[in-house]
Amino acid sequence: MDKKELRKKIREQKRAMTPQMVAKASEELAKQFFATAYYQNAKTIYGYLPYNQEVRTVPILEQALRDGKRVAVPKVYGDRMQFIYMQDLSQVAPSDMGIPEPIGDEPVAEDKTALVLMPGLAFDRRGNRMGYGGGYYDKFLAGEPDHPTVALCYGFQMVDSIPTDDYDIPVDLVLWAEV
Repeated sequence: MDKKELRKKIREQKRAMTPQMVAKASEELAKQFFATAYYQNAKTIYGYLPYNQEVRTVPILEQALRDGKRVAVPKVYGDRMQFIYMQDLSQVAPSDMGIPEPIGDEPVAEDKTALVLMPGLAFDRRGNRMGYGGGYYDKFLAGEPDHPTVALCYGFQMVDSIPTDDYDIPVDLVLWAEV
């Protein structure tokens, strides 16, 4: 199956999820994530704000703030992405693509070893990731390669193999929950 077919298949499966399914899997994934050494050792979390049926990351990021960690979320500027530190995760608005982003442009996050939560459509057990097609995270990580990375996904997003290109950067750990 090529990337186009795989993206279509996973998008259809995500659209079929109920809000209850998303909430239940998100709670399970939060528990798994908090138990990892990646989370426990991180001083800063570069998270993302969920779009459509993505794993609900806001409760995770709010807990990170309560745990004394710094939290930043991405904002896209043309073909590049920057992370913006946030104290109040409600200070967001939809981007041109409809994805929630910080309203402000500062303060720009500058922790070269922050733990990055990776969104994506599909993953395999080797950490290969298929994103949404924009390449924002691969470009970001190519410029800042020292970040540990963790992906959270639903069981159906785990596939045997992801078609990869030379510029694709695998994630360090993939956590999943069945729905």
